[in-house]
Amino acid sequence: MPLSPDNYIVFTIGGLAINKTITNTWVVMALLTGVSYLITRNLRPDVPPSRWRITLEVIVSGIQDQIAEITQRRDRQLLSFVGTLFLFIFTSNLMTVVPGFDVPTGSLSTTTALALSVLVAVPLFGMSSHGMRAYLRTYLEPSFIMLPFNIVSELLRAISLAMRLYGNIMSGGVIVAVLLSVAPFFFPVMMSMLSLLTGVIQAYIFSVLATVYISSAMAAQTTKVPK
Repeated sequence: MPLSPDNYIVFTIGGLAINKTITNTWVVMALLTGVSYLITRNLRPDVPPSRWRITLEVIVSGIQDQIAEITQRRDRQLLSFVGTLFLFIFTSNLMTVVPGFDVPTGSLSTTTALALSVLVAVPLFGMSSHGMRAYLRTYLEPSFIMLPFNIVSELLRAISLAMRLYGNIMSGGVIVAVLLSVAPFFFPVMMSMLSLLTGVIQAYIFSVLATVYISSAMAAQTTKVPK
């Protein structure tokens, strides 16, 4: 039994194999883009807000409040980055209920790409806040001997993010597949609901951890500036 949608080749382009992870990622991206366009196409002061627009505003406000609670500041760039991560992972995991749809977050390549984006975002947000030299100096603290350990620590953060999300989503899919062969009508429904709940929680955990990592880089600079 294949454990990842990476093993399903949907089609090839010029010898390049396009697997199910890529096509399903495109589906999720198209879904998010299409829904966002339909909700915001009449976003004008003279047009009364629709039910969907109010729902979207509640979601964005909730993400913004959660980020502000962690970072003690309202940062629109951080909202754009973390909000995009959360909505992509949340929507992907929500698609668990669609029969035959292998969620892209059940692939290690997808979770690794998401973790790498966080790994790149941490120094970028830190440098954009207080400058490159001030941020890079934190890797030499409390002594230059700690430089390799600080670099390894950053890499391990990304690895733990990728493995945590992949492990939880993949294990849920495997358990559902096993129970489907044992009791095809009872257990899969229960486990699908449990996988859906786990997926929503994992989207929240991934986004919160990404916010914590970025805010710690920005806060580290904040404490250095007065010195």
